[in-house]
Amino acid sequence: MRLTRPEGTNGGPQGLPGISTTGRRAGTFCMLLIVALAVQATRVQVFQKQELDHNSANQRAVIQRYAQPRGNLIAGQPLTGSKATGGRLAHQRTYTDGPLYAAVTGYSSQLYGNTQLEGVYDDLLTGTDPRLAGWAVWDAITRQQQPGGDVVTTIDPAVQRAAMQGLGSQKGAVAAIEPATGRILALASTPSYDPGAIAGTGTADQDTWKRLQADPDQPMLNRALRQIYPPGSTFKVVTAAAALAAGVVTDIESPTGAPYPYVMPGTTTPLTNDTSACNQEGLSLDDAMTLSCNSVMGWLGVQTGLDRMTAMAKNFGFNDAKLDTPVRAARSNFDTTMNASQLALSSIGQYDTAATPLTMAMVAAGAAADGQVMYPQLVDRLTKADGSQVRLMHPVLYRQAFGPGVAQQLRRLMVDVVQNGTGGNARIPGAEVGGKTGTAQHGVDNTGTPYAWFIAWARPAGSTATPPVAVAVVVADSQASDITGGGLAAPIAKAVMQSVLDR
Repeated sequence: MRLTRPEGTNGGPQGLPGISTTGRRAGTFCMLLIVALAVQATRVQVFQKQELDHNSANQRAVIQRYAQPRGNLIAGQPLTGSKATGGRLAHQRTYTDGPLYAAVTGYSSQLYGNTQLEGVYDDLLTGTDPRLAGWAVWDAITRQQQPGGDVVTTIDPAVQRAAMQGLGSQKGAVAAIEPATGRILALASTPSYDPGAIAGTGTADQDTWKRLQADPDQPMLNRALRQIYPPGSTFKVVTAAAALAAGVVTDIESPTGAPYPYVMPGTTTPLTNDTSACNQEGLSLDDAMTLSCNSVMGWLGVQTGLDRMTAMAKNFGFNDAKLDTPVRAARSNFDTTMNASQLALSSIGQYDTAATPLTMAMVAAGAAADGQVMYPQLVDRLTKADGSQVRLMHPVLYRQAFGPGVAQQLRRLMVDVVQNGTGGNARIPGAEVGGKTGTAQHGVDNTGTPYAWFIAWARPAGSTATPPVAVAVVVADSQASDITGGGLAAPIAKAVMQSVLDR
């Protein structure tokens, strides 16, 4: 019996119906659709991943960010925490003693973003930092978010509290440094604010934000890092260091040769002094620093020269636009192009010389540490949630400003300021304290309330070790009757240094 192909079929295996032309076309079309879908999925998930992740309409990343508690900022004990909200953004930042540490932590807000340490280490705190991953490739594929890591700061709570209590209701700032390492022990700014009050998305958070933004006292401004002030006579420490390092002065007790009156070059204007004791010729550098004589220090700045003055200022952090702690500090200014009369004014902290409290603390720390200016550091180490170390910070030399010989003379000058001059309010029983006062005029025709400055270092009496603390204090717009560095700022510096020595 012979098999024959049924009518209407198109070949195919013997005994099976064939595939029609239409069927083959449909199969090919389906295959093309599958390939196109795979190509599109690959394009979206691989090549457009970054763009879509950062698209403002994509709320998945925002929801994931707050799906778990945020890691903590720590100074002995956690300065921060997290609380469950019960809402779409499941966890909200909280702060322990928020106003006390606001200049250190910054804020983390579900509406307004992150600043300072909260911003610099946002990836670590939220758990998205690759260094937290157990197996980075697998975590990248699964998009698994690790528990947030912690940032251990260098802040000493007792020193921070002394700084904030010293400033009180006054507008001002304090920066305290460990000279040998550059570790920042305190960073205070007043008036302050509570970062926890703007951490959420509620009406109260938004109202607080608006009030803070409109406040003329700018409580959210970090005055220790982000505000520059004319340093006044505290800058004379820089001028003295430059004159000693350049050999313009070789003996701090010998007459400098500065004339009186000192008429600034190219002008008919004499550089005036705040005390009549300075109004004489033949003063030594020690006399000029102890009495804070503008005429002598301005003359010494001109004799030292612009290049050497600029180089010394640079050694202490002036003109550095990238001074990171890791929070970036504002650029302190010492002009590099000035005529001689402008240099004379700049050498006593006037003209357009301006500095952050952090930079002036570096000046005091350099004198304390034999001319070694260390990079200021606000963070000690980074850890995972379980406490295992991610990164340990090490001291880093910023500049060797001058040698031990110059440093020894500079410390003697600063000690004489405290023992015999304008810095008497910083004396600490049982301690050696060196400092320099400053009262900086500002405003139109110097009509503004002066800024009261004091920079200093301290160590136990009789010790030859590097002093454990250097500090800079500025008080701005005070209502006190004695608006001088010695009257307003020195007592605050004393309290801060005492808190370190008490350890």
